[in-house]
Amino acid sequence: MAKELQNRTERYENVRQAHQNEMAEDYVELIAELIDSVGEARVVDLAERFGVSHPTVNKVVGRLQREGLVTSRPYRSIFLTEDGQALAEEVRRRHRIVFDFLCSIGVSETTAAMDAEGIEHHVSEETLTAMERIIGSR
Repeated sequence: MAKELQNRTERYENVRQAHQNEMAEDYVELIAELIDSVGEARVVDLAERFGVSHPTVNKVVGRLQREGLVTSRPYRSIFLTEDGQALAEEVRRRHRIVFDFLCSIGVSETTAAMDAEGIEHHVSEETLTAMERIIGSR
């Protein structure tokens, strides 16, 4: 019984940690997408895409700066640091694998895109490897 409780506690801790990282991952992913598509990421663009206020974006961007993931100056674009770029690439990789896997098992692209957006933050590397193996075998 004690071992089962320990395992459950570890699982809940992993989920809590994933939730804490989820916002940072979403922001760096979107910042990378905006830079790739329009050449810059601005607070106004992030606020519009996430459906949140400018102060909310500023608060998150401040956190990302403290974590060394982005740089910015007042009234200027937001840029990814090397660590931020690496995180964005990792999130994109996980998203692509989950999306491709869901499509490969018959989930519509629309639903797969929505589901992948949540799953990508919580999936383990072991599960991603299994998903890739299944995608590759089809």
